[in-house]
Amino acid sequence: MQVPAALAPIVDLVFPPRCPLCGEALVEQSGLCPECWGELRIPGAPACAKCQRPFDLGVPDGAICAPCLANPPRHDGIAAGTLYTAESRKLVLAFKHGQRIALAPMLARLIVARLPAEVGPDWLVVPVPLHRWRIWQRGYNQSALLARQVAQARGATLLVDGLVRHKRTPPLGGLGRKARARALSGAIAANPRRQAALHGAKIVLVDDVLTSGATSDACVAALKRAGAASVMIACFARVLDEAL
Repeated sequence: MQVPAALAPIVDLVFPPRCPLCGEALVEQSGLCPECWGELRIPGAPACAKCQRPFDLGVPDGAICAPCLANPPRHDGIAAGTLYTAESRKLVLAFKHGQRIALAPMLARLIVARLPAEVGPDWLVVPVPLHRWRIWQRGYNQSALLARQVAQARGATLLVDGLVRHKRTPPLGGLGRKARARALSGAIAANPRRQAALHGAKIVLVDDVLTSGATSDACVAALKRAGAASVMIACFARVLDEAL
């Protein structure tokens, strides 16, 4: 919820702005302190033409990374606001499990900065879905909160229920490729009520963290089965240890 400008000084007086990472005093409730901003790792160029995996300097434009050559992705690009580090992990945990939903605008701004310029009003923004039991436990879908901010920033259409998750899945960390595929089999599908909107659409799929890519790949597959023309993945933090 946005605080009206007229009430912001009162809110700041009652709840003095603090950096969500280090607790340093801030002028306003809008982000991080300068030192913590400097700790975030922002992906840059050069990068893989398929998945935007950062390369070392000197790699020519249009190069494709080894993982994409070995296993061509279903998606049509990845836009990551940050690389997954101790600092971005702390923000994700506060946002996802600590009820710090006020972090959504700041996290989304970093995502939006990495999206291609052509993402705009003729695009759809779809969040990675949560199972209804997970939403009831947590109280919100963190990906949907980010998706709303991304859609507003680019003037795109938010389709919050474009995908549905039919079954709960176990944590995928530590599972191999085949085990992840089994866990996600039949879990995620396009919403039949949104079939007309999805068909032929250019879509930004939004999540908070991109780790193995198994969940996002299942989402991309479901959207393309529904007839989506293209699906770009957008996330706040991307796990790429080799890029660090």
